[in-house]
Amino acid sequence: MSTTHKPGAHGAQKDGDNTTGHEWDGIRELNTPLPTWWLYVFYATIAFALVWVLLYPAFPGTGWNGLLGRTARTDIAEQLAADRAQNEPVLARLRGMTPAAIIADPELRDFALAGGRVAFGNNCAGCHGAGGQGAPGFPSLADDEWLWGGKLADIQHSIEHGIRAPDDENTRMNQMPRFLADGMLTQAQVNDVAEHVLSLSGRAGNAVAAGRGAAVFAENCAACHGEQGQGNQEMGAPALNDAIWLYGGDKAAVVRSVSFSRAGVMPAWATRLDPATIRMLVVYLHALGGTQE
Repeated sequence: MSTTHKPGAHGAQKDGDNTTGHEWDGIRELNTPLPTWWLYVFYATIAFALVWVLLYPAFPGTGWNGLLGRTARTDIAEQLAADRAQNEPVLARLRGMTPAAIIADPELRDFALAGGRVAFGNNCAGCHGAGGQGAPGFPSLADDEWLWGGKLADIQHSIEHGIRAPDDENTRMNQMPRFLADGMLTQAQVNDVAEHVLSLSGRAGNAVAAGRGAAVFAENCAACHGEQGQGNQEMGAPALNDAIWLYGGDKAAVVRSVSFSRAGVMPAWATRLDPATIRMLVVYLHALGGTQE
């Protein structure tokens, strides 16, 4: 029994017309050509792809940049060069001025604040936070407490030469002793001095231990941190009598600091950033935190 195809809603062809040669249970598969317009569009996309391959980079790792020689990298490089050329007159002025002189000029101050914000986001926010709020081990730059001083000259020196930067002979340098690790104090003395440190901000849990720790503190810690734990910016010694803690202010963190010391490192940016960028950062940070004249 043969099956014939009758014209229907889809314009089916009758029996005997062009087929693929396939037949299942008496049903033959017709070979209906694609619409001409669709084929033309398909061929056009192939032609477009071939032209694109010739004009633009299309073979990763071969160095082929296309007949036009245009890449996103070159486009961005040209745009950056154009931006630098446009800003160069202002940047040249910044290089020849002190941060104080920049702040005194309203136009330059606004430019420096905007540029410093961008430079901070690109180079500093990864450690100090997008708003300069800091993180454990990375000091906040948005308050009025400064480890090494918050004057313009202090900030500039810290940025240019870093903190304990191994590649800069003028870097900020200090080193807290490892009192327990090096056998300078016993575990009991470390516990007592930690209680005393906590007592400086009214948080001691053991008044008797804090009392014993006062003598240990006076003998071993006061020379850097001050008799009242007020800190010493000339030495980079943080204040211990407030609620600001670089590595945590609970007892375990204090014991850890006393026992094994801390030694964070900040890069020296003088060889990494343009002098104009450093001055913009100084102006921005000076405005971001509590200002010191």
